[in-house]
Amino acid sequence: MERPLVVGVDGSDPSLSALDWAAAEAALHGVPLTVLYASRWQRYEQRAPSFSVDRPAARIYAEDIVGAAAERASRRVESVKVSTEITAEDPATALVRRSREASALVVGSRGLGTLTGLLLGSVGLAVAAHAESPVFVVRGTDLDAAGDSVIVGVGEPAAAAETLAFALREAELRKLPLTAVHAWRSSTPELPGRRVAAVETSGMQHAETELAEVLGQSGLDLGSLTVERRVKEGSARDALLGASSDAALLVVGARRRNGHAGMQLGSVNHAVLHHSACPVALVPHH
Repeated sequence: MERPLVVGVDGSDPSLSALDWAAAEAALHGVPLTVLYASRWQRYEQRAPSFSVDRPAARIYAEDIVGAAAERASRRVESVKVSTEITAEDPATALVRRSREASALVVGSRGLGTLTGLLLGSVGLAVAAHAESPVFVVRGTDLDAAGDSVIVGVGEPAAAAETLAFALREAELRKLPLTAVHAWRSSTPELPGRRVAAVETSGMQHAETELAEVLGQSGLDLGSLTVERRVKEGSARDALLGASSDAALLVVGARRRNGHAGMQLGSVNHAVLHHSACPVALVPHH
């Protein structure tokens, strides 16, 4: 059975942007799209009048949201098969549960919550931290702009293969070059004169060799795809955020620690999810 792409909607503008993006992504992959609405029903008891003794107001409200969303997605990409799902549970819980059967999840950068100061909403953050499938967080102000590459952050060799494979597939589908970004930090204190330059050169060469080894050990057949290797001195956060400014998609890995119930996102993941200038794909690995 084909695994659908699942997008969470709540009627907010960011969720509608995520819906539009998800419809295009589903078409790229040739998979069906499921539009999911989840909420504790009590929250909406007073939002709309009930016109049926059999259907409470909250259910009508939910049906209106997913119905309009499904129609919007079908109009935007006619080739995609669209279905809807409504569930009376916490949105993050519903999406994480759904990730077990989904090809990927798509969420907006912010929902209807009252904590508007958050750059990424609490639902998106929780889903990114715990989903079993890849998660797309739709960021950026001009989502119709194509972007000129797919960016992938390359860190630990043991965790890179799955993230690289995902990024490669996204680049192939978009017919865009893949840019592998690797950041390094000098462990040597500042030194006077030429020795500083020598240390920097040595550090850069080591980082470039490390990146080449990671790409080589991934076992991926790059075929005719153009892969740019970009090594940056400094923090991974700054390197990835800088690269996101003109990218179509930024792909990063996320370690899942078995038996750990807390938030499973590192500082770099947090930074790109909150500040990336383009959509972010978070690829889980154990």
